[in-house]
Amino acid sequence: MKKRQSLTTGALLIAAIVIVVNIISYTFFFRLDFTRDKRYTLSSATLDLLKNLKQPVTVTAYFSENMPPQIEEGRKEFKDLLSEYAARSGNKVVYNFINPNKSDSLEKEAAKNGVEPKTINVREKDEMKAQRAFLGAVIKYGDKTEVLPFIQPGGPNEYELSTSIKKLTLTKKPFVGYLQGHGEPPMQAMQQVNAELNVLYNYQNVTLSDTTTIPTDCKALVLVDPKDTFKASQLKQLDDYLAKGGRIFMAYSGLDADLQSGMGKLSGTGLTAWLASKNIVLDPKFVIDARCGSINVPQNYNGMQVYQQVNFPYLPIITNLSSHPITQGLSSCMLQFASDIHYTGDTNKVKYVELAHTSDKTGLLNAPLTFQIQHQWVPAEFPLSNVPVAAAISGIGGNKDARIVVICSGAFAVNGTGQHPMQQEQDNIDLLVNSVDWLSDDTGLIELRSKMIKTAPLIDISDSAKQILRYLNFLLPILLVIIYGFIRFQVKKKQRIKRMEEVYN
Repeated sequence: MKKRQSLTTGALLIAAIVIVVNIISYTFFFRLDFTRDKRYTLSSATLDLLKNLKQPVTVTAYFSENMPPQIEEGRKEFKDLLSEYAARSGNKVVYNFINPNKSDSLEKEAAKNGVEPKTINVREKDEMKAQRAFLGAVIKYGDKTEVLPFIQPGGPNEYELSTSIKKLTLTKKPFVGYLQGHGEPPMQAMQQVNAELNVLYNYQNVTLSDTTTIPTDCKALVLVDPKDTFKASQLKQLDDYLAKGGRIFMAYSGLDADLQSGMGKLSGTGLTAWLASKNIVLDPKFVIDARCGSINVPQNYNGMQVYQQVNFPYLPIITNLSSHPITQGLSSCMLQFASDIHYTGDTNKVKYVELAHTSDKTGLLNAPLTFQIQHQWVPAEFPLSNVPVAAAISGIGGNKDARIVVICSGAFAVNGTGQHPMQQEQDNIDLLVNSVDWLSDDTGLIELRSKMIKTAPLIDISDSAKQILRYLNFLLPILLVIIYGFIRFQVKKKQRIKRMEEVYN
């Protein structure tokens, strides 16, 4: 009888513990995240966004089921993310998962809401089969709707989801101005940048004249690759803007390069001297780097014109990036025809951060010069290392809100106009957009861009080190087998000797 009562008491105690644990876990949500970049921990920006929701957010996720492992993992990650959003928002984020492949009506519903299927290849019975997969979501807040047409597995899902919610909850987008009137590329020449900025900002042209001033509601002024001279009155307007806590982004090197003519020279805009008055010094020299991009050079073979890729050190590939929010998560950027930058003022009064550096094989060439495409470069021409080519400066002129970001390359994020605009690397685009976010967005969403799986670049090592690693990879397994065999031989030998002794039993 006592034994039965003890079992009943134990069962009730276990049930009570399970109930209490479930209540606690439902009320107090937490997760242990051991990843290096805290990929599965919601940022403070997202938590603030969820805390300040005025009404429910409904997320309808259209995800196909029974897909390849990578797709299934992406579906699980997005569902886990929504589950945490719901818990952290006090259930103001409500979500539902739908498998559109179940019926034609569901597929039509997904397509009508802006989620189109993607074609993926699935292996079935030793053959590849094309299959339609839905990987998107529709987000609603009140009478507003935002669509994520494609949710990339391993992508920056928190950034995309939080920025979509932020866009829906904004009553007025911040205003970002494109400076025009000095030979800058038009807004239409920066399609990739515009697509990214359009999520959180309104942007329009800004011109400087004697009768106009920079709008007071301009959160950031974007200045890209100017060619013509700034008047003294226009530079004064930039000074006045900064004095009021303004923020300026500059894609500018102080150099002017033209591959068509093969000439590189100093820029005559007057901005180099204007920056120098603020102790931001651009060295009027072209950066060359052994780690660089290539250009197509026409070659004539048997009367036929073919193109050959030739390394061009004037197109440095930058992988040495700081841990600043602007560059966090970026892998590599190509900053063509760049110059170097340094600060000569008091860093106790101004916060100066070098954002990007060249490789350990770098050189500087004085302008003007002629680009020699067929030049055979030798290591002696790259005597420098870690030359800074981008910087962020805060507290200019004693105003803690005034900021400038300078990327010492004019056209690194410009696509161009015409029928065949040039597609820029995504990291180049993110470098500019991150800069604008850091300058003008105080929500902290910028840090979420880097929370995605990216391929880390390989560390550049010397030829001798490569040779050593090559032989080590080949010889080390053989050496380990020989050592194992020798040790095993000695052990067996001792056992045989021991068995041969008269005292052995």
